[in-house]
Amino acid sequence: MKFYLHPARAFLLLHLLASVLAQASVYNARPKLIVIIIIDQFRGDYLERYSDQFGTGGFRMFLDHGAVFTDCYYDYANTRTAPGHATLLTGAYTNGHGILINEWWDPRKNRIVTSVEDETTRIVAGQGVSRSATLERGTGSSPRNLLASTLGDELKLATQGRARVFGISLKDRAAVLPAGWSGDGAYWIDRASGAWITSTYYRKQLPDWVSEFNRSNHADKYWNLEWKDSAGKTLRTTERKPGASFYEVVGITPFANDYELDFARALIVGERLGSGPASDLLVISLSANDILGHKVGPDSPQIQAMALALDRQLAAFFDFLRRQLGLANVWVALSADHGTSPVLAVAKGMRIPATAIDNSQLRSQLNAALSSEFSPRQPRVFVPDVAYPDIFLSGQAFAAVHMKEADAERAVGAALLRRGMQDYFTRAQLEHGQIPSTKLGYQYLHSYSPYGGWYVLGVPPPYSITSRTGAEHGSPYSYDTHVPLAFFGAPFHPGMYRTHAEPVDLAATLASLLGINAPTHAIGRVLTEAIAAAGEAQAAATGLP
Repeated sequence: MKFYLHPARAFLLLHLLASVLAQASVYNARPKLIVIIIIDQFRGDYLERYSDQFGTGGFRMFLDHGAVFTDCYYDYANTRTAPGHATLLTGAYTNGHGILINEWWDPRKNRIVTSVEDETTRIVAGQGVSRSATLERGTGSSPRNLLASTLGDELKLATQGRARVFGISLKDRAAVLPAGWSGDGAYWIDRASGAWITSTYYRKQLPDWVSEFNRSNHADKYWNLEWKDSAGKTLRTTERKPGASFYEVVGITPFANDYELDFARALIVGERLGSGPASDLLVISLSANDILGHKVGPDSPQIQAMALALDRQLAAFFDFLRRQLGLANVWVALSADHGTSPVLAVAKGMRIPATAIDNSQLRSQLNAALSSEFSPRQPRVFVPDVAYPDIFLSGQAFAAVHMKEADAERAVGAALLRRGMQDYFTRAQLEHGQIPSTKLGYQYLHSYSPYGGWYVLGVPPPYSITSRTGAEHGSPYSYDTHVPLAFFGAPFHPGMYRTHAEPVDLAATLASLLGINAPTHAIGRVLTEAIAAAGEAQAAATGLP
């Protein structure tokens, strides 16, 4: 029996449906789910570089049906994974959210600490997970070092906890920081086995669906495979040798993205995301591109093959969202935590003056020079750690030679200049905003953090990195700061936008559309040029499957 609906009534129903879908309101679950995809070390030029090779449904969903900002750059210098993820979800730079780099020197503990380690928490892993260094150490992870709220925190506050917020990644920092203080869960992997774990900050035991995912040996199916390009050439294998680490062996291939997206599907089903009374948020940070990129650089055929594989994987994931919730009920945002430099061989092959700097060697040189100048009779460790171009100082060592912080940091800066650094900024001057009124000055002001004790942030020469064979990031230059920024969903007017944008704009834009407060320290602008007018949004909603 066929049902007939008069065209006039059908139009009215479609109009009403479009109006409902287009009028965003987190309080009424419109959209049902927001998915933010962060591709670790995915440079801003990749979308255009490979656009003619993408299929349908993956990156083309943004390029053909979404709002894409091609001129999106981080406005800070510390282009690393941890601060990048914090920036995207807080809408602030480091001087707002506090996350300096991935790891920094803690003068109270007299050792390096990670951006998310938390000794008051423990790792939570299910039964049967093989013991590893991660599990033996036992220390968990949390967002305790964040100094600003995230988009997820504001969702939770606005809905009195009814919104659900999750973050997932192979890396703990890339799962924890986006989920924010009030996230319902952050999951990352045990590097050895690939099993999904969390910490007691979130819960005392894994939920049943995570335990079942681990018990079902999803990780095992990605061992002993060949990764081949479109021509059938084997690029890498995931042979499981004794002592092999899932993170190092599988993580460097597109199979790691398959694995993460498998887990994302399980999370959406297991937590029933998109079925509650308020909009839910899921942040997926895909780590494989970064693990591979450090080895081969952005111009390798392997990076191209990784991007094309991810295109197909995203198409399949978006199809899952369509079947699960309907794309009219989902918003998707895409960005990256940082870009990357070319490898030395590529740069030098084009007569670009690229150099490699060894962290350990630089640390030794600095300590020898500073000891010769300030403590010739008793060599001291004035610089306990170097994460080029960032230098961490020992306040105790300088106090022993009666030097105060500002003087000590200037002395280290001067030593860096003698070793080829172009300029430097000290922690003391950044704390007081003593910078030149230049783009570079503001990039370093935005990189300030109260963590890390005494430190100096160096301004490296362009194309100077810490690897002789691979690629690196952590500079203020365009190859590290340029990332994609794209949106898909009913409120967004499709198009390629050449207006300037920054990653801090992501949280500000989504918060405005959802009708909630922006994160506490957000400085981004609302990207109004990409927001459809009411009529356009309604039309877009009717066209979404």
